[in-house]
Amino acid sequence: QIMRPSSHVRAVWRGAALAVRNSPASALRHMLEDAEERRRCLAVPCCYDALSASLVVRGGFPLTFMSGFGVAATLGMPDTGLVTQTEMVTACRQITSVIDCYGGLLIADGDTGFGNAVAVKRTVKAMAQAGAAAVMIEDQVAPKRCGYTKGKGVLGRTAALSRIQAAVDARNEGADILILARTDAATVYGINEAVERAVLFRQIGADITHLSGPQTEDEMKLYCVSVDGPKMANNNTATSNLKLPRQRLAELGYTMAIYPDMLLGASLKAMKGVLRDLKAGAQYPSPLTQHFSATLEDVGFAEYNTESGKYNESD
Repeated sequence: QIMRPSSHVRAVWRGAALAVRNSPASALRHMLEDAEERRRCLAVPCCYDALSASLVVRGGFPLTFMSGFGVAATLGMPDTGLVTQTEMVTACRQITSVIDCYGGLLIADGDTGFGNAVAVKRTVKAMAQAGAAAVMIEDQVAPKRCGYTKGKGVLGRTAALSRIQAAVDARNEGADILILARTDAATVYGINEAVERAVLFRQIGADITHLSGPQTEDEMKLYCVSVDGPKMANNNTATSNLKLPRQRLAELGYTMAIYPDMLLGASLKAMKGVLRDLKAGAQYPSPLTQHFSATLEDVGFAEYNTESGKYNESD
């Protein structure tokens, strides 16, 4: 059963939908400004393909985040820098082509930008052309990896600023997209360096910031009081990650919280469960499997039948 969004969410969504006709970036800016004004922290479930994105938006969430971890997983790979820029942009385009009709907005994961500063600009422009409202660029070294796994490295401050500057320049040169600048410096250089980087990212023009890996609420608070503008929290289920309710995140000063592995983890758990049950000879269909009629609705047959019914194509 798909949930219906609240009246206020529908109002904000309508405002965003009006803006999105001209610009997804403008629509997202409107949404973030509303959240900051109301001191709310938006729930942003992450998607990894067009189907998961459709479920997010149809489930009452006007904003979703394309997880690089999730996209890599759909290709059968870990999030260790193996996915190409072309594959990420293709995933972005497939997602926006589906959620646009619902007024949904997408933040795309641009990883490290897939190369030097010129490549970063190309990535930002490509994500804008693919319909993303914002793109996240991070300061990890390449090849990057999931921020909650071992072995990640971070650029020095000068190189990190240069990378974010390239992303901002691409926006200023005409790419209609917001720049979400992420730093992973906290786990490598400490929280003070990470906060200082986030401050500098804002000063050079980043629209949104994300400080990955704070270990305590005090570190979160330091980030939020030191850095202006919209801020993103990460509610990944990793044991090492500090996960807080959205109300508390809003009190600290966060504007949105992403849930990177929520849908992917739920689907993997269910799929492994039904496979295990089938292997064991358990009764089929499994309680973990929804009825085929629900699946037909989820993949869009009802909308297709309504649309095709408008036309008489018989001779």
